[in-house]
Amino acid sequence: MTHADPYAFSVEALRSRRTTKWHKFDPDVLPAWVADMDFGVAPPVLEALQKLIDAEEFGYSDRGGALEAAFVRRMLRRFGWETHAADVHPIGDLVQASFAAVTAFSEPGDGVVLQLPSYPPFQDAITGTGRRIVANPMRRDGKGWRLDLGAFDANPDPKAKVLIFCHPQNPTGRAFTEAELAEVAAFAVRHDLVVVSDEIHADILYDGRRHRPLASMGPEIAARTLTITSATKGYNIPALRTAAIHFGSPALRQRFFARLPAKLLGFPSVMGIDATVAAWDAGDPWFAETLARLEANRDYLARAIPEALPGAVFLPPEATYLAWIDCAALDLGMPAQQFFLERARVGLNAGETFGSGYDACVRLNFATTPAILQEIVGRMADAVRQR
Repeated sequence: MTHADPYAFSVEALRSRRTTKWHKFDPDVLPAWVADMDFGVAPPVLEALQKLIDAEEFGYSDRGGALEAAFVRRMLRRFGWETHAADVHPIGDLVQASFAAVTAFSEPGDGVVLQLPSYPPFQDAITGTGRRIVANPMRRDGKGWRLDLGAFDANPDPKAKVLIFCHPQNPTGRAFTEAELAEVAAFAVRHDLVVVSDEIHADILYDGRRHRPLASMGPEIAARTLTITSATKGYNIPALRTAAIHFGSPALRQRFFARLPAKLLGFPSVMGIDATVAAWDAGDPWFAETLARLEANRDYLARAIPEALPGAVFLPPEATYLAWIDCAALDLGMPAQQFFLERARVGLNAGETFGSGYDACVRLNFATTPAILQEIVGRMADAVRQR
C-alpha cells in the first residue's frame, strides 16, 4: 500500500520501517545520519515492483542487458555523456565496487590518494585491502571546500596507484566545476593513476547546476576512469542493492577482470534492476519534486544553523542532501557527534570517521520532512545553549 503523501511520513511511520536509519539509536533519538531519505519512492518504481509481485516473478531472471542499456540512456539524456553498454557492468553495491577496484589496480602496500574528509567506506576499501591512504585534505575557504592537488604534487608518493574521487563530494557537498575536473584529469594522467569516480550523488545538485561525469572530460582521462554510480541515492532505493561500473576503456575493463573474476562480484536482483530501469527512464517528474524539497531543506539549514549554533561553520552544500557542520568554535568538550547524541538526542555521523582531526564536525542528513528537520535543529540549539 502506498503512502498518501510520499513526503509527509510521521516519526511513528518512519520508525515502523525496518531500516537501519531509524533503528540504530534509542527510540528517543531523532536520526539524521545514514544517507537515505525519509520519503517514499517514485511511482514508476512502485509500479515496476508491483508488476513483479503480481506476476510472482521470482525465478531466475533474464533481463538481457536491461540495466546496461538504461545506464546508457540515462547518461546521455541527463548528462550529455555518450557511453556504450559493453563498457557497463552491473554490481550490487558501490562500496563493493570500490573495494574491487582498489584490489584490481594496486598491490598491498601501494598508496591510494583520497581527499579528506571522506566517506568512511572509501577509507575501509584502502586499509581493508592492505593498501595505504595517501591523504589529500581539501582546503576550506569562505566559499567552500577546495581541492588541493598541488599538495600531492609537492610531495608525490611514488607507490600511489589509484585515486578515489567522490564527485559530488561526500561529506562536503561540493559539486566540482569543469575547471576543477580538468585539474583532476591532468593530475591523474600526470601521476599515472587509475581513478575510481564515485558519482552516486550526481543527480542531486542545487541552484541549477549540472553534473559533468569525470570520464566525459576527454579520452585520456576516460581511459583510466571507472565511474561507479547507482539510482539508490537519488531515488531512495538503497535496499534494492543495484549499481553499475562503467569502464572508460576496454583495456581498463580487461585489467579489472584479469584480477577479479566477474563471479566474485555477484549480480543485482531482478527487483533492483527493474526498479533502477524504471527510476532512470521514468522517474524524472518525481525526482524534480524531491530535489525541490531537498533544496528547500538545505536553504532552511543555511538560515537556521547560524542562529541555532552560533560560531559553527556550515557551508551550504552544492550537491547531496548531507550537511557538513564544523562545531569547533562551540567548545563542546567532547566529539561533536557524542555531544549531540547525549545532550540533544540527535543521531548524526561522527566527523572523526571521515578522517583524523574532524572530531569537532558532524554530518547531518537533511532528507526528511521540514517538521522533523526543525525538531532536529531545535534540539541541537537547546543542547548548545544549556551546555
